[in-house]
Amino acid sequence: MASLKPVRGTHDLLPEEARRAYHVTQVGRMLAERYGYDEAATPIFEFSEVFTRTLGETSDVVTKEMYTFTDKGGDSITLRPEGTAGIARALISGGLSQNLPLKLFYAGPMFRYERPQRGRLRQFHQIGVELLGVADPVGDVEVIALGAAVLDELGLQENTKLEINTLGNTESRSAYRNVLIEYFGDHWENLSPDSQARLKRNPLRILDSKDEGDRRIVAGAPIFDDSLDSESQDFFAEVCAGLEILEINWYRNPRLVRGLDYYCHTAFEFTTEALGAQSAVLAGGRYDGLVEQMGGASTPGVGWASGIERLSMLIDDIPPRRRPFAIVPLGNAAEEFCLKLTNRLRRAGLIVDLSYRGKMKQRMKRANHLNARAAIIIGDDELEQSSATVRDLDSGEQELVSLNDLQHRLENFL
Repeated sequence: MASLKPVRGTHDLLPEEARRAYHVTQVGRMLAERYGYDEAATPIFEFSEVFTRTLGETSDVVTKEMYTFTDKGGDSITLRPEGTAGIARALISGGLSQNLPLKLFYAGPMFRYERPQRGRLRQFHQIGVELLGVADPVGDVEVIALGAAVLDELGLQENTKLEINTLGNTESRSAYRNVLIEYFGDHWENLSPDSQARLKRNPLRILDSKDEGDRRIVAGAPIFDDSLDSESQDFFAEVCAGLEILEINWYRNPRLVRGLDYYCHTAFEFTTEALGAQSAVLAGGRYDGLVEQMGGASTPGVGWASGIERLSMLIDDIPPRRRPFAIVPLGNAAEEFCLKLTNRLRRAGLIVDLSYRGKMKQRMKRANHLNARAAIIIGDDELEQSSATVRDLDSGEQELVSLNDLQHRLENFL
């Protein structure tokens, strides 16, 4: 039955994949904490206005990709397609402007109605960071360095490259916008319908078009550098100098853009060739106009997000699961005793599996299936001696251990 399958574009995170996703999230969390970031979590749905005001009512995300519905109270609600808008909303509604600068890390599911393909899902998961209240180029450098550190810890930095560009300040963007309108206006008839619609409201987004005809036109478009004023040039130069001080390799991609008006100055992506069309594994930029556009005070910001599924597909190895200890009770009296013993060992921090039923052979088979480090066998003889038989499942050796010494003996296996 179709109803018993995952909805198209979603998937189950079963144990092996869940462990990979958990590892990616934990690495992001650990590195973010090391850089002084606190974790935050916003709701997975918001009033739709949060996204229409930030992403633009005519953007592809809003018009084609958002999961939007009317709730029973008549409010328009949207499942979050990205994390930054929710963080910015929380800054405003939570009255956090007095606490700037804020350094926040987040992790969780996002939702977009897109054509599913490798590395792109309709429910996907991201880790991300936002640095709010820092207008200086050093903020961009730190955020990029944190992203590089996460990829390095995951063993991916050698297989990715950092592409960066400058979007300039408001004045530079306005000047470049006018240049693009003139250039693409000369090619109007050959532009795709989507790019024709974008021309007057947001011509920068044409630069990111995936249409082959558009891409041929884009190849000859004027570059942003010719429209940059001295302030924009100096800002970008400081970012590049900071990356060089930290020995972070980067490549200039003059076609890397962010189509939304609140983005400015630095845009960056860590890309790979290992995922086909979905080349970006971690991407971000500076968005000094976002909070003000949402109705808050003017607040500079810079951050990035990274798809957990994409990173999980790229990493080779994850730390092995801690091997459990298997409790094997034999007899009714041992069953009751082992229930208490299992609880005590778990409270002491050990991973313990209690086999529920079956004969000795069945229970030992389960212990081996779990890749248990050792089996703790307790029957009537062991109960009489207040002891347990501990069998090393790697060597096959076993010994009788006093129950008083059992926890310490098991800890020695670790």
